[in-house]
Amino acid sequence: MRKRNWAFQEATLIASILLLVIISAWRDPKFLNAYNLQVIAREAALFGIMGIGETLVILTAGIDLSHGSLVALSGVVVAYLIVFAQFPITIAILTVILMGALIGLWHGLFVTKLKVPPFIITLGTLSAARGLATVICTTVTGGQPIVNLPEEFTAIGQKALWDWLPVPVLLLLIFAAIAGTVLYRMKFGRYIFAVGGNLEAARLAGVPVDFVRFVCYMISAVLASIAGILTAAYVNSGDPNVGVAWELYVIAAVVIGGTSLMGGQGTLWGTLLGALFMSVLKNGLLFWNVPPPWHEVVIGAVVVSAVTLDTLRRRRY
Repeated sequence: MRKRNWAFQEATLIASILLLVIISAWRDPKFLNAYNLQVIAREAALFGIMGIGETLVILTAGIDLSHGSLVALSGVVVAYLIVFAQFPITIAILTVILMGALIGLWHGLFVTKLKVPPFIITLGTLSAARGLATVICTTVTGGQPIVNLPEEFTAIGQKALWDWLPVPVLLLLIFAAIAGTVLYRMKFGRYIFAVGGNLEAARLAGVPVDFVRFVCYMISAVLASIAGILTAAYVNSGDPNVGVAWELYVIAAVVIGGTSLMGGQGTLWGTLLGALFMSVLKNGLLFWNVPPPWHEVVIGAVVVSAVTLDTLRRRRY
């Protein structure tokens, strides 16, 4: 029954995406030009990459609110390492990924060992990470974004393979394939669902609960850092102001896709569809000439609606 329910939900989500596309194209035919479709695809890939990590965390009945700020911090740090510290591009990227892993380890430590609610520790990182990104830019550029990134770096965010497949989309497909294999084909994936379904029962059954949660928070932060690197490459700068409210887009994508905020239930494929929905909606609002302040109102309404539907779905099943 649950599989049929998720299939219906995903089919409904696909229909909603198509409806948004039709309305946006009717409003402005330029919505369907090749450039705008690549913009949508790139943004959906970023939301999807972060959404994979968020899905793992939410499946364990946790939450990660730090994604948007980690995108900003990672972009600023990688730009600083390349432009000012003169790190080789590969070393700079690996350093930022390591930074993301350490931040995820920090989250896992507070959640599992110190019993701090994940909402609180990741909310603290949301504030601290963006503040640190601003401090770095203020110190080295007087508050301006860090620019003049080399073409070899910006290519990973701006180029498209065979002129139609953006690199971020390719990375999303790779990460999704790996995450799907882990979730649905490996013991660790069963552990993730067990922890979210009933933490104490999982612990009594011998599941390494703390280790599972540690790994999920680390993966979530690492994927947010990778999204930050890709964003910096795409916009050709390390800007502390990027990624504002992206955590809401990501959480909305995950919940719209069918993952329960209570943990233990969800699908990775639904998250990817949710990411595409959020990207199409965000882009469509521009073509509908909706004033920017109303964008956040719409996204807030989507988040509330998604959580409400999740609550009703859990009561039914």
